[in-house]
Amino acid sequence: MIRILIADDHAILRRGLREILAREMQNVVCGEAEDAQELMREIESRPWDLVILDVTMPGRSGVDVLKDLKRTRPRLPVLVLSMHPEDQYGKRMLKAGAAGYMNKETAPEELIRAIRKVLAGGRYVSPGLAEKLALDLHEESGRPLHESLSDREFEVLRMIASGKTVGQIAEELHLSATTVSTYRARILEKMHATTSAELMHYALRNRLVD
Repeated sequence: MIRILIADDHAILRRGLREILAREMQNVVCGEAEDAQELMREIESRPWDLVILDVTMPGRSGVDVLKDLKRTRPRLPVLVLSMHPEDQYGKRMLKAGAAGYMNKETAPEELIRAIRKVLAGGRYVSPGLAEKLALDLHEESGRPLHESLSDREFEVLRMIASGKTVGQIAEELHLSATTVSTYRARILEKMHATTSAELMHYALRNRLVD
C-alpha cells in the first residue's frame, strides 16, 4: 500500500490528483490537507510515503512549510507541484529539501513518472530545471541579484512586485507591518534599488511574477 498526502488549498485540484493517482497507480491511498496546519497534523499522526505539496499555502510560504515538514519527517519525500514556473521557485524548493519540483501544467503521465521516481528514492528534475542548475554551477559569480535573497525576502519581493502594500503583505504572511518593512529595506539594499517601482520592474523583467 502506497500512502500519498496531497497538500493544496484548492479542493478541485486535490480531487483531480486523487483521480489521476487512482487511475494510474495500484494500491494507492490518498489523504488531503488544505493548509499548513492540517498538513503538519497529518504527517505527525500517520505514516505517509510521499507528500505532494503546493508552494502557495494559506498563511504560510511553501518554503517554510517544507522546512518544517523536513524537520519533523526528514526521510519523507516531498514532490512540489506548483503554479509557479520552475525558474521562480524550483531551485529554492530543491535546496529546502524537496525531492522534485513540477509545474501544475505538467501532463499527468509526467506527474506519475515523477511520483514513481521519488517513491523509488530518486529525485525528479525536469530537463529545463536541470539545465539551469548545471549552468548555475558555472556562473556562480554572475548570479542574478534576486538569488542573494533569503527565501522570505524572495517571497516578499514577489508580493511587492505583484502590487501588494506592506499592510497586505503583513496580513497575508501573519507578520507585523514593521517586520515586512524591515524585509523591504533589506531587499532594496541587496537589489541595489531605492523604490518599490524599481523592484517591480526588475521582477517583471526577470519573470519573477506571473
